Amino acid sequence: MASKHEVVSAGILFADVACEPVDHLPRAGELVPTNRIQLGLGGCAANVAVDLARLGIKVGVAGCVGDDPFGRFIAETLGNAGIDTAGVRFVPDRGTAATMIVNVKSEDRRFISTPGANHVFADEDLPRDWLDDVRVFYVGGYLMMPALETDAFLATLKRLRSQGVKTVLDVVLMGQRDYQPIISRFLPEVDYFLPNDDEAEIILGVADPVEQAKRFHDAGAANVVITSGSRGSLFWGERGRFRAGIYPVEFVSGAGAGDAFDAGFIAGLLWGESPAGCLRWGSALGASCVRAIGTTDSVFTKEEALAFMAQHSLVIEELP
Repeated sequence: MASKHEVVSAGILFADVACEPVDHLPRAGELVPTNRIQLGLGGCAANVAVDLARLGIKVGVAGCVGDDPFGRFIAETLGNAGIDTAGVRFVPDRGTAATMIVNVKSEDRRFISTPGANHVFADEDLPRDWLDDVRVFYVGGYLMMPALETDAFLATLKRLRSQGVKTVLDVVLMGQRDYQPIISRFLPEVDYFLPNDDEAEIILGVADPVEQAKRFHDAGAANVVITSGSRGSLFWGERGRFRAGIYPVEFVSGAGAGDAFDAGFIAGLLWGESPAGCLRWGSALGASCVRAIGTTDSVFTKEEALAFMAQHSLVIEELP
């Protein structure tokens, strides 16, 4: 059966426990109050899928969870959002990945995390019939899934690109490894590589986003987008080189903002936008995400994003 999805969102799936911003981190033995603690979806593949579904885009999720309450929460929540979860595998001998997100006022979020069942997600877990006519294949949280660092997955990327599918790759780094030779092997089969500048610095050992983008492009990625939080984003690729600012919004939490950016950028690709247009869509969805503590709670619908972009301008400059 041919795929009924415009996008397959594959990769890490998490259950997130997050607090509303506190005044300060607790000292040993101290209890710091917060207005709310909530359980929500997390992980790039889940967040991007939900954000795309909010834009009206048909999406299926592939990934691994434990056969436990957190795993069932993830699958049920994704299903309730109108997402096909037939690609979610329940692994009986692994716990579901989970993250505690600690938000402190006026500071970047902090994470305490366990990768759980994401470690066993492999190429054979991808539903083959989903890949027959999908338009975008997104992999979120690469480098946190060692079972996906294989010749089989490289062959899947090659086959998809030969079919005209756009391959989009984002990363999450956990632990000490030499990431550069791993990612460099796969970049030649990636149409759009979207790390943030912190991840790129760890991989490459250089801090300048322009130099980061250039090096990833030279390593084989057709197009590179470096996101830098409040400092905006940068596109370096086949159809130009651009730097974008940010949209003005009230900041509550940055959790999920990079995934929302990815979803907006992918939507722009599906809708035939230029690189600058894709940056606008990514920046708008990323901006909408930071207004709440959850990773997807405040992300725009398509209509909301269009109205927001009509009311606010985004500075985009061409790079030499």
